[in-house]
Amino acid sequence: MIYFDFDKSNIKPDFLVVLTAHAKYLVAHPDQKVRIEGYTDERGTVESNIALGDRRAQAVRRFLLFHGANPHQLTRVSYGQCP
Repeated sequence: MIYFDFDKSNIKPDFLVVLTAHAKYLVAHPDQKVRIEGYTDERGTVESNIALGDRRAQAVRRFLLFHGANPHQLTRVSYGQCP
């Protein structure tokens, strides 16, 4: 899990090591696929939470792609508010 600051979608330095490890794994295992799920807390409207969750998932996707993952390995979805 990757955690974000309130109402933010930038990846915090605390999670760079774990994301880099995931990217290296995906590069080494091109047959593996990952679904990146974006969530938020309960604050905000449904629409704004879906959008924020999508921005968060997209940030992680971009990071993994930048570090060598293949676009075909990655899908993303935003659920908005975490259940």
